Amino acid sequence: MKYVIRILFFAFLGMVCYGYYFKNIGNHAEGDKWIGLGIIGGAFILMPIFIYHRWKDRKVKDYMLTEDAIKRMNDFNNSTDSPKKSSEKL
Repeated sequence: MKYVIRILFFAFLGMVCYGYYFKNIGNHAEGDKWIGLGIIGGAFILMPIFIYHRWKDRKVKDYMLTEDAIKRMNDFNNSTDSPKKSSEKL
């Protein structure tokens, strides 16, 4: 999957660069078309694939703020082993 993402990234980057090349030689309409295709492809094809690839094996519950997570954070901050308490003693 990571190779597909890399290939798509360089393909869309190449489309944008190709579009800027056309704009520099004077063909603005053709250059704008290639730049637009590269940006739209990156936004609507590459980004969803990348996000899916990065989040496919993660549990959303680990990142949610629940009562249990708040209690664990408060217990950690109030413990004597926390970095905040040890830095105040110095």
